[in-house]
Amino acid sequence: MTTAVTREVFGRTLLELGRENHDIVAVGGDLNVSTFSSLFGVEFPDRFFDLGPAEQNIMSVAAGLAASGKIPFANTFAVFGTSRPYDQIRVGIAQPGLNVKIVGSHSGISVGEDGVSAQAIEDIALMCALPGFAVLVPSDGPETEQAVRLAAKLHGPFYIRVSRSATPILHGDGYEFKLGKAEALRRGQDVCIIACGIMVSAALEAADSLGRQGVNASVLNMATLQPLDVDTILEYATYTGAVVTAEEHYINGGLGSLVASVLSRTNTVPVEMVALHGYGESGKPDQLLEKYELTAANVELAAKSVLKRKASA
Repeated sequence: MTTAVTREVFGRTLLELGRENHDIVAVGGDLNVSTFSSLFGVEFPDRFFDLGPAEQNIMSVAAGLAASGKIPFANTFAVFGTSRPYDQIRVGIAQPGLNVKIVGSHSGISVGEDGVSAQAIEDIALMCALPGFAVLVPSDGPETEQAVRLAAKLHGPFYIRVSRSATPILHGDGYEFKLGKAEALRRGQDVCIIACGIMVSAALEAADSLGRQGVNASVLNMATLQPLDVDTILEYATYTGAVVTAEEHYINGGLGSLVASVLSRTNTVPVEMVALHGYGESGKPDQLLEKYELTAANVELAAKSVLKRKASA
């Protein structure tokens, strides 16, 4: 299986964009090598601003650059780029609607050995709470490249969440990312699995296993969490009568909460959520995903559970 590291895809795409558009600038801290934005800095030192471990300043400088007509990509680890400078993002970027692109790398618990202090499990909830922000969680390398390019093209604040580890490539050359539109990867009438980020490949694996057992599952890649594709959620909830959400994020405020909010208002179907229920710990990414029940097997179990609820309803 071919894989790609989405944070590296971001860094290389940013470099290509810098060659294409001289208004694009990069703002980062002491983690530019890890986010691969250092590639941009080597080629364009006059458009690269390294502020060290001062995330509040990173966001304020990015806001100032955007107000001056530049297109700043502010990047660091997701945990440091969202929670620590949240007031600066809220007041300085979201409220005036400035054209700042925030890229949070090393998201979720799959950051691994860096431990709980570096694991962003609340960032989706934080960024979706900001009116006007587009919030993207791409599932693989090709989708990351297209999401970054689209963010550079469109005016307004973006948050793009990428990962530390390599993940399977799910999209071929013909794929086109569409902002605010879910991608139907599979259509089956029994249950709908809605996933984002690294959990999309787990959802597909779970669907394959369920298919061998006679259960036909739909799989939606919800790469855009804000604006949310309400119509497609309702369509597939009605079609299948049962929904599972899967995300590498805290259970409150993320994909599961967003989907449940939509369904509670318009279409009551049973919903199961595969998500984190608290903070993690230090460990190898695969070990952490297994311990905290973020695997294809856990998605499959959630699907079987929701099918039982559907049958008894």
